[in-house]
Amino acid sequence: MKGKRILITGASKGLGAVAAGAFAARGARVALLARSQDKLEAVRQSCVDPERHVCVPVDLLEMQGIKAAVETARKALGGIDVVLHSAGGGLGLKDSLLLHGDFMKLFALNLGAAAEINRLVAPEMKERRFGTLVHVGSIASSEGVGSVGYNTVKAALAAYVRSLGRELNRFNVVATGILPGGFISPGNAMARLQECNPEAYQKFIDERLPRKIMGDAEELIPMLVLLCSEGASMMGGCLVPIDAGEGRAYL
Repeated sequence: MKGKRILITGASKGLGAVAAGAFAARGARVALLARSQDKLEAVRQSCVDPERHVCVPVDLLEMQGIKAAVETARKALGGIDVVLHSAGGGLGLKDSLLLHGDFMKLFALNLGAAAEINRLVAPEMKERRFGTLVHVGSIASSEGVGSVGYNTVKAALAAYVRSLGRELNRFNVVATGILPGGFISPGNAMARLQECNPEAYQKFIDERLPRKIMGDAEELIPMLVLLCSEGASMMGGCLVPIDAGEGRAYL
């Protein structure tokens, strides 16, 4: 990871924030993208050598702001070697019959923003014949464990990564990702559930998790480090389940 220039979306909390600290500790330089300048700054200051990193506030639901954010990150880091697409979620939209506008918000956050960022950074990676695009999906990418909207957009993300990975492999650019099960990290959905509904949180652990303990974001870091490294050369188009046995799908 030393010297890698990494753009991280959803970096103000959750897995994105944990990954930022872990990557910085391994010698990477990170550009932190999310909406809140204050929260991003707190994450930056918590990283090793905070002056080497940059905060880029941007609302990923607003497509017109993404290009400027990517350019700011590129100039600050001197280029982009890796993108970790950690931003995502269900936005609390659990209705089975979602309004069109709500579906579009879910697609924009979970897939549209990632696709737009990739469109902006991949051409340079192709020219250099080096780069990695890592996407955070979910076990909901391959089985119906969540809401209709969340399952649908995460399945779409998996199809996108599989398809894009095949297209970019010949340029030595690796598009890959992970399919996590339930895990807790500062400010993520499980942390909010634990705080707001501890009974439901414990029920999830008892009924869904074979280990009977909630996963921790730190447990995902070794896999993310691998996928962001040259050791992931055969992972283009692949999404790695990392769910401690929570998932039930064979593929």
